[in-house]
Amino acid sequence: MKAPRSLKEALIALGLIAFGLIGLPGMVYFVGTQIIGEYELGILGLYEALADALASGSLAAWFLILSPLFVVQLWRLARWLRGHKEA
Repeated sequence: MKAPRSLKEALIALGLIAFGLIGLPGMVYFVGTQIIGEYELGILGLYEALADALASGSLAAWFLILSPLFVVQLWRLARWLRGHKEA
């Protein structure tokens, strides 16, 4: 039995948001340590600072977390528009 499209889309969105919460900040931390140097509070400090920024409503923090979802949705929109342009 095939899962409903809405369930599939919800799982994709949750996966991308989870990546934005867990994976992306870790990647930012790693690249930052290579370019700028060690973050004084370490990776856990970065996650704590990010959680505080999210709780306070920081648009930059929310954009970071939701950026994987935004990128995938923009890519899908571009593919959809391209398909309608050719038709």
